[in-house]
Amino acid sequence: QVQLVESGGGLVQAGGSLRLSCVASGEISHIGDMKWFRQAPGIQRGVVATITSAGDPTYVDSVKGRFAISRDNAKNTLYLQMDNLKPEDTAVYYCNAAIQQRKWGAWQNYWGQGTQVTVSS
Repeated sequence: QVQLVESGGGLVQAGGSLRLSCVASGEISHIGDMKWFRQAPGIQRGVVATITSAGDPTYVDSVKGRFAISRDNAKNTLYLQMDNLKPEDTAVYYCNAAIQQRKWGAWQNYWGQGTQVTVSS
């Protein structure tokens, strides 16, 4: 069984910073693309940033220049450094990963349980 566990959320003032982490554990052969999503109340969950297994990042326009996604493949860990936070960044943040449990096995999509980020004005 594979689990993704996020940490690092919290309450911060506008302009502040937070660093989210997501650790993947269990039977894992390979991890492909990893992503951060967020969901605010009444709004559909949407992708914030993606990083390929080679380390190539992409971002939604609203966080470009403020957020940085990274990964440590040796530790099966995904990060999201969030700087210059704004009240509109308030949401539950979820990590997502494409994982192959066994070599030549099927790829499956996994989600973490989410971590709350609240930015006060």
